[in-house]
Amino acid sequence: MSNIIKLKKGLNIKLLGEAEKTVVDINSDFFALKPTDFIGVFPKLMVKEGDEVKAGTVVFYDKYRQDILFSSPVSGTITEIKRGPKRLLEEIRIKANGKSEYESFQVSDPKNLSKEEITELLRKSGIWPCLRQRPYSVIANPGDDPKAIFISAFDTSPHGLDYDFIVHGKGELFQKGLDALKKLTSGKVHLNVNPQETTSRVFHKSKDVQINQFTGPHPSGNVGIQIHHVDPINKGDIVWYLNPQDVLIIGKFFTEGKYDASCMISMSGSEVLKPRYYKTIKGTSVKPILDKNVKDGEHRYISGNVLTGKKIQQEGYLGYYDYQLSVIPEGNYFEFLGWALPGLGKFSVSRSFTSWMCTSKKYSIDTNLHGGERAFVLSGEYEKVLPMDIFPVHLLKAILAEDIDLMENLGIYEVDEEDFALCEFVCTSKVNSQDIIRKGLDLMRKEMS
Repeated sequence: MSNIIKLKKGLNIKLLGEAEKTVVDINSDFFALKPTDFIGVFPKLMVKEGDEVKAGTVVFYDKYRQDILFSSPVSGTITEIKRGPKRLLEEIRIKANGKSEYESFQVSDPKNLSKEEITELLRKSGIWPCLRQRPYSVIANPGDDPKAIFISAFDTSPHGLDYDFIVHGKGELFQKGLDALKKLTSGKVHLNVNPQETTSRVFHKSKDVQINQFTGPHPSGNVGIQIHHVDPINKGDIVWYLNPQDVLIIGKFFTEGKYDASCMISMSGSEVLKPRYYKTIKGTSVKPILDKNVKDGEHRYISGNVLTGKKIQQEGYLGYYDYQLSVIPEGNYFEFLGWALPGLGKFSVSRSFTSWMCTSKKYSIDTNLHGGERAFVLSGEYEKVLPMDIFPVHLLKAILAEDIDLMENLGIYEVDEEDFALCEFVCTSKVNSQDIIRKGLDLMRKEMS
């Protein structure tokens, strides 16, 4: 019998431009692997410009964990190896040849394989980076035995993906992916659903998993929140997690013996003319998706959702872990006496504007901060939107002070940047909470390694 966990703290941000449930095949010629997507990875290249690759060909590996390999998502030619300041490797760009050629791997039933055999196949194919661990949100160590593996089957972030729609008709592949994951842990595989939104039989009929039910506003769909309420992380614990679409990739790998990085992404936002879903491949160029589908004006293009995604250029590429492209207005303007106006068209958390009474209204929110950084004081705002049994402001201040012992006592091992995204959104002090959390996690990883 599944557990039912009801969360009351949080905030749903209702934005204009939600993606329609229609799918368009997008033909992109360019793709990219971005080493900067992988925390703590020091890339060592295995290719050079002009090399021909297949889907599944190793492109680079981690210098300090040489068993972690990263493969091309498509077949084609390495057209550019882009470096940034201090020769930081930023992107390996690949031009697809349209032939869909794949490296061949063993076709097998994961139920008949050992943990070591499954790990080796996922590692050699370059699929292993799909698996990440808490704490730190780094790529999972193949030699670890996690106490559990978590999969969130619903997304409560603004314009979050509809995974029911994405996995429809793919039950066998999803189950095969779960069968492989089950062999990777001596604990449970937790599949978390929302009883009000998750209706797909693919999820509810999944076997050999613990199905947990969550209700409540965002961030109830965040895997970190779910871990906190189901199987909290203490010092020394390791939990792995991944996205439902990555489970499908693993299932296809064991079914067909190839690394097929096909996926479904959504394009949404108030500045999008036709927000909808697209069938593409991991790391796709966003240029053909944006072409003639964005309103005139100055926009912010985001790989991911508006709370946690990364700013990219109009000619940029989606991140490895991102299945969402968001487009919202830029907010580089000064608004005279904006706080003194009624604000009928402004989203309000603190009820500063009369719009708080319009509970069903959707908004077009830009990137304007509406003020500069101020004194960081206790206000009680964070606790209203963070459904975790921790003291968020105290934790942030402990990180700023680099107090290792206090950070441990305040729950640093349980959190990630995305868990503090709403805190950053509602913060009147304009503190970059997500950056501070990442600084703290990096410090802990350095000190504890």
